[in-house]
Amino acid sequence: MKDNKKLMTYIMIIGLAFVCALNYQLFVAPNSFAPSGLTGICTMIKHITGINIGYLSLMINVPLAMMAWRSISRSMAVRSMVYVISNSLALILFGSIDLSAFIYATENGTSTILGPLVAGVINGACYSLLAKYSASSGGIDFIAAVIRKYRPQQDFFWITFSINCCIAASSYFVFDFQIEPVILCIMFCFTASTVSDSLMKSGRSAIRCEIITEYPEEMSEAIITRLHRSATVVPAKGMYLGRETNILICIVNRDQLPVLSDIVKEYDDSFAVLSTANGVIGNFKQRDMHGKKKKELFDKGDAQIA
Repeated sequence: MKDNKKLMTYIMIIGLAFVCALNYQLFVAPNSFAPSGLTGICTMIKHITGINIGYLSLMINVPLAMMAWRSISRSMAVRSMVYVISNSLALILFGSIDLSAFIYATENGTSTILGPLVAGVINGACYSLLAKYSASSGGIDFIAAVIRKYRPQQDFFWITFSINCCIAASSYFVFDFQIEPVILCIMFCFTASTVSDSLMKSGRSAIRCEIITEYPEEMSEAIITRLHRSATVVPAKGMYLGRETNILICIVNRDQLPVLSDIVKEYDDSFAVLSTANGVIGNFKQRDMHGKKKKELFDKGDAQIA
């Protein structure tokens, strides 16, 4: 079963690599701007020298992957290199295929903005899936991860953001001193990071419920039975009446809120205060609405990036 999970994980990583490569050929390359990260650097080098971006990506990423192998996590380095090699081969492949019938580009530039927007959305979605399974797109992510290891106080986001700002500024000089490629690069970076961050947070977020009640045992039993969740009881005192009460704390998914609401309404003088939990960490098994352990199709590895 574990081997099957790893196989499915690598198949997914390879699939994402091909999607990103196709995304580049359809929406980035035809619109003459440098995207974020190492791909942006390779794009500018290609614009100057004409060398295929797939070969450039391999030449730069291999030494960076070796550095990540020694400094961070072998699992992350291997998975990221699988992505890098697959993405480079896909870029070489798609570069030799006539995709003119599918690429998005405008002759007068009036809709050029749509290219980086679509490319950013697709790349952001792919990056969030890569991070979920302990992989990265290589390049700048390798550098930022190594810097963060030796300087833990440095924020991963600001490291990559600073590097991408340099790439955006450099594109002004590479693309014939035009400001439009800089704007398109910034737009791509913003869209990709926003989509990636949003998708990763939506996968980790849950609802923290603090229920004030005088029926902690009964309500806990209902939560365990009907939601297959546990709860923690904290003794409390209501200061308005000076009466002893209880706070029942539990974490539920958003789709479980209607059932939890019904449970709270069944007990007089009980109410719940809800807040968003951005993440839940710990060694526990996730279960579905029926109390069965959720089956994971993919192996998440040992070095979560996000």
